[in-house]
Amino acid sequence: MNSVILIGRLTRDPELRYTPNTQTAVAHFTLAIDRPAQSGQERQADFIRITVFGKQAETVDRYLSKGSQAAVSGRIQTGQYKDKNGQTVYTTDVIANRVEFLGSRNNGGGNNNNSNGNEGYRSAAPQQSAPAPQQDAFGGQDDFPDAFQAADDDIPF
Repeated sequence: MNSVILIGRLTRDPELRYTPNTQTAVAHFTLAIDRPAQSGQERQADFIRITVFGKQAETVDRYLSKGSQAAVSGRIQTGQYKDKNGQTVYTTDVIANRVEFLGSRNNGGGNNNNSNGNEGYRSAAPQQSAPAPQQDAFGGQDDFPDAFQAADDDIPF
Protein backbone atom coordinates (compact mmCIF):
# COMPACT_ATOMS: atom_id res chain seq x y z
CA MET A 1 0.00 0.00 0.00
CA ASN A 2 1.33 3.45 -0.96
CA SER A 3 -0.48 6.07 1.12
CA VAL A 4 0.65 9.22 2.90
CA ILE A 5 -1.03 11.98 4.93
CA LEU A 6 0.88 15.19 5.67
CA ILE A 7 0.10 18.46 7.45
CA GLY A 8 2.37 21.43 6.97
CA ARG A 9 2.76 24.97 5.68
CA LEU A 10 3.52 26.07 2.14
CA THR A 11 7.05 27.41 1.71
CA ARG A 12 6.02 29.60 -1.25
CA ASP A 13 3.00 30.21 -3.48
CA PRO A 14 1.89 27.22 -5.61
CA GLU A 15 2.97 27.09 -9.26
CA LEU A 16 0.13 26.32 -11.67
CA ARG A 17 0.70 25.08 -15.21
CA TYR A 18 -1.36 23.32 -17.85
CA THR A 19 -0.29 20.24 -19.82
CA PRO A 20 0.31 21.04 -23.51
CA ASN A 21 -1.95 18.40 -25.08
CA THR A 22 -4.87 17.98 -22.68
CA GLN A 23 -4.76 21.37 -20.89
CA THR A 24 -4.96 19.59 -17.53
CA ALA A 25 -4.11 21.86 -14.60
CA VAL A 26 -1.05 20.82 -12.58
CA ALA A 27 -0.02 22.62 -9.39
CA HIS A 28 3.29 22.15 -7.58
CA PHE A 29 4.08 23.33 -4.07
CA THR A 30 6.30 22.40 -1.16
CA LEU A 31 5.13 21.70 2.39
CA ALA A 32 7.38 22.36 5.39
CA ILE A 33 6.73 19.71 8.03
CA ASP A 34 8.42 19.96 11.42
CA ARG A 35 10.16 16.89 12.78
CA PRO A 36 9.58 16.00 16.43
CA ALA A 37 12.22 17.93 18.39
CA GLN A 38 14.49 16.19 20.87
CA SER A 39 15.10 18.17 24.05
CA GLY A 40 18.14 20.40 23.72
CA GLN A 41 18.28 20.02 19.93
CA GLU A 42 17.42 22.52 17.23
CA ARG A 43 14.07 22.13 15.47
CA GLN A 44 14.29 20.63 12.00
CA ALA A 45 11.81 20.38 9.15
CA ASP A 46 11.34 18.24 6.08
CA PHE A 47 10.39 19.91 2.81
CA ILE A 48 8.10 17.69 0.74
CA ARG A 49 7.24 18.43 -2.89
CA ILE A 50 3.53 18.04 -3.66
CA THR A 51 1.86 17.70 -7.07
CA VAL A 52 -1.91 18.00 -7.55
CA PHE A 53 -3.96 17.76 -10.78
CA GLY A 54 -7.23 19.02 -12.28
CA LYS A 55 -9.77 21.30 -10.62
CA GLN A 56 -8.12 20.71 -7.27
CA ALA A 57 -4.88 22.18 -8.69
CA GLU A 58 -6.72 25.33 -9.77
CA THR A 59 -8.36 25.61 -6.34
CA VAL A 60 -4.99 25.20 -4.60
CA ASP A 61 -3.52 27.95 -6.77
CA ARG A 62 -6.45 30.25 -6.06
CA TYR A 63 -6.77 29.83 -2.29
CA LEU A 64 -3.36 28.79 -0.91
CA SER A 65 -0.24 30.93 -0.61
CA LYS A 66 3.08 30.99 1.20
CA GLY A 67 2.51 30.23 4.89
CA SER A 68 -0.92 28.61 4.39
CA GLN A 69 -1.48 25.45 6.39
CA ALA A 70 -2.73 22.43 4.44
CA ALA A 71 -3.36 18.73 4.88
CA VAL A 72 -2.47 16.49 1.93
CA SER A 73 -3.34 12.86 1.34
CA GLY A 74 -1.93 10.95 -1.59
CA ARG A 75 0.82 8.59 -2.67
CA ILE A 76 4.59 8.73 -2.92
CA GLN A 77 6.11 8.62 -6.39
CA THR A 78 9.81 8.39 -7.19
CA GLY A 79 11.52 9.31 -10.43
CA GLN A 80 14.84 10.20 -11.96
CA TYR A 81 16.31 12.40 -14.67
CA LYS A 82 19.68 13.48 -16.03
CA ASP A 83 20.78 16.99 -15.12
CA LYS A 84 22.75 19.30 -17.43
CA ASN A 85 26.01 17.69 -16.27
CA GLY A 86 24.80 14.18 -17.11
CA GLN A 87 24.38 13.21 -13.45
CA THR A 88 21.34 11.15 -12.48
CA VAL A 89 19.05 13.03 -10.07
CA TYR A 90 16.55 11.01 -8.05
CA THR A 91 13.25 12.60 -7.01
CA THR A 92 10.57 11.79 -4.47
CA ASP A 93 7.21 13.57 -4.67
CA VAL A 94 3.75 13.20 -3.19
CA ILE A 95 0.97 12.99 -5.77
CA ALA A 96 -2.02 14.43 -3.94
CA ASN A 97 -5.45 12.85 -4.14
CA ARG A 98 -6.88 15.41 -1.73
CA VAL A 99 -5.77 18.78 -0.35
CA GLU A 100 -7.59 20.33 2.61
CA PHE A 101 -7.09 23.94 3.65
CA LEU A 102 -6.51 24.36 7.39
CA GLY A 103 -6.75 27.54 9.43
CA SER A 104 -8.52 30.73 8.53
CA ARG A 105 -7.48 33.57 6.25
CA ASN A 106 -6.19 35.66 9.13
CA ASN A 107 -3.87 32.98 10.50
CA GLY A 108 -2.15 31.71 7.38
CA GLY A 109 -4.87 30.02 5.33
CA GLY A 110 -6.09 31.47 2.07
CA ASN A 111 -4.47 33.63 -0.55
CA ASN A 112 -4.67 37.13 0.86
CA ASN A 113 -1.42 38.32 -0.74
CA ASN A 114 -0.36 40.11 2.45
CA SER A 115 3.23 38.94 2.44
CA ASN A 116 5.27 40.40 5.25
CA GLY A 117 8.61 39.49 3.67
CA ASN A 118 9.54 36.87 6.26
CA GLU A 119 11.33 33.87 4.84
CA GLY A 120 10.22 30.32 5.64
CA TYR A 121 6.79 29.86 7.14
CA ARG A 122 4.82 31.51 9.87
CA SER A 123 2.83 29.90 12.62
CA ALA A 124 -0.82 30.45 13.33
CA ALA A 125 -1.84 32.41 16.40
CA PRO A 126 -3.40 30.14 19.03
CA GLN A 127 -7.14 30.51 19.49
CA GLN A 128 -8.18 31.68 22.97
CA SER A 129 -11.97 31.58 22.68
CA ALA A 130 -14.30 28.68 22.07
CA PRO A 131 -14.41 27.62 18.43
CA ALA A 132 -17.20 29.22 16.43
CA PRO A 133 -18.36 28.46 12.89
CA GLN A 134 -15.77 29.72 10.41
CA GLN A 135 -15.77 30.66 6.76
CA ASP A 136 -14.38 27.99 4.49
CA ALA A 137 -11.95 28.60 1.61
CA PHE A 138 -14.84 29.30 -0.75
CA GLY A 139 -16.39 32.08 1.36
CA GLY A 140 -19.15 29.88 2.81
CA GLN A 141 -19.62 29.11 6.48
CA ASP A 142 -18.75 25.78 8.07
CA ASP A 143 -21.50 24.36 10.26
CA PHE A 144 -18.97 22.63 12.48
CA PRO A 145 -15.92 23.86 14.39
CA ASP A 146 -12.48 23.23 12.91
CA ALA A 147 -11.30 19.92 14.38
CA PHE A 148 -7.68 21.01 14.05
CA GLN A 149 -8.24 24.39 15.74
CA ALA A 150 -8.28 22.93 19.25
CA ALA A 151 -5.11 20.97 18.47
CA ASP A 152 -3.19 24.01 17.15
CA ASP A 153 -1.26 24.30 20.42
CA ASP A 154 0.02 20.73 19.95
CA ILE A 155 1.19 21.23 16.36
CA PRO A 156 4.90 22.17 16.43
CA PHE A 157 4.76 24.72 13.59
